[in-house]
Amino acid sequence: MSLKIERGLFKHDLTDCHAVLGVPIDADAKAIRKRYLKIARRLHPDSCATSDAAHKQLASDLLSKLVNPAYEKLSNDSDRAEYMAILSQLGKRLVQDSASVDLNTDAARKLASAPNIDHLYKTAIAQLSKVQYDSLERVISAIAQISELNAVYLMRTGGKKFNVSPPPAPAGNNQAQTQAQTQAQNNNNGNSKTSPESSVSENSAVEQYVRRAQELIAKNQLSPARVELQDALKLDPNNPRCHSLIGTVYLKQNQTKMAKVHFDRSLKLDPQDKTASAGKEKVEQILGKKTGTAKPTAKSAAGNKQPSKSGGGGLFGGLFGGKKK
Repeated sequence: MSLKIERGLFKHDLTDCHAVLGVPIDADAKAIRKRYLKIARRLHPDSCATSDAAHKQLASDLLSKLVNPAYEKLSNDSDRAEYMAILSQLGKRLVQDSASVDLNTDAARKLASAPNIDHLYKTAIAQLSKVQYDSLERVISAIAQISELNAVYLMRTGGKKFNVSPPPAPAGNNQAQTQAQTQAQNNNNGNSKTSPESSVSENSAVEQYVRRAQELIAKNQLSPARVELQDALKLDPNNPRCHSLIGTVYLKQNQTKMAKVHFDRSLKLDPQDKTASAGKEKVEQILGKKTGTAKPTAKSAAGNKQPSKSGGGGLFGGLFGGKKK
């Protein structure tokens, strides 16, 4: 049996590790390990339920050639960060690609047009993963279906809008069918107004970028976090949260001038943004030290007062406790 897969993300010279393990793209390390152990018990020669030699060999091949490499990639922090960056870049390329996308399953077609993509995506992945490795002959097909969902999810969260054809109208309902075709044609010609669904999709994409960036910042993976936030700002240039977060990333990378630009922008959009306020104060302290113009603090101001007549004040008095009696 061939283990080659030519659907979903696999079509683009990428091994879809999440599809192999049957987990969502945003699955955490704990969920990935739990899922891997379950699959490994199912496929390992010592615990494989089948007694057929051909099935045992197929289970061994699936484990050694697909499952183990996928888990190794996602369980190693540096490898996973690199893989997620490649995945992000592929998602952007798919969004920009004008070629039509083949959606082979009802689940993928529903995900392409659903307003609440996160819930539907994770539900669909959970349903497929339950039976993914039940039949060894159907494992490749199940992986391909999950990878197709992953591809649609990446494109939807990246801002792509699908034109999914409605199901054919029942025979004799020509009027309804004509109306549906007319509406689709108007949409394609740009004669319709922006639908609320489009706005929801864009907002959801920004939220996904921000969430992924926050997770990466927490892990100190700053470069991929900055990429996520830059992508978010392309969709929503006036998002104060994105500006404050990318300012934080720049600050952690010691790029104080770039950090200040984004903190200023965030505060202009939302003067109450606490992250931007704290970040800007930190930037000003750093820049002040570099130029020798730091603002005096309360303690330093007190230290700069003229010595009192008693000789107990001033800098030396503060250091050595004043004049002995």
